[in-house]
Amino acid sequence: MTDESKDPRSLENLDARLRAARAREEAVTGRAPRSGDAGQGIGLGFRIAVELVAGIAVGTLIGYALDSWLGTRPGLMVVFFFLGAAAGVMNVYRAAKGLDESIGLGQAQRRRDDEDRTSE
Repeated sequence: MTDESKDPRSLENLDARLRAARAREEAVTGRAPRSGDAGQGIGLGFRIAVELVAGIAVGTLIGYALDSWLGTRPGLMVVFFFLGAAAGVMNVYRAAKGLDESIGLGQAQRRRDDEDRTSE
């Protein structure tokens, strides 16, 4: 390993080249490069998984509690399992489409469209 890699001038040179590349990209696309998009995607993926599992778990627990209270095992638990699964799938759909006004793909697309309209 040479001493050139530890030279602060080479880091300044790298920084200058990175700034120039970002400026060229901004000039070509008309907008600055984004950062943090991968984190939002991972967050949405975890949210979708939690929405589905939570819907199934809550439905099953409600059915189990009603079965215990009414002595109708396992009828209501099966019914509420399917209701919870349906609710979980609906929540996943709304989250993915952005219909719930939080971090959905639909909201990300609307935000991108708004940015495109303001940059024109």
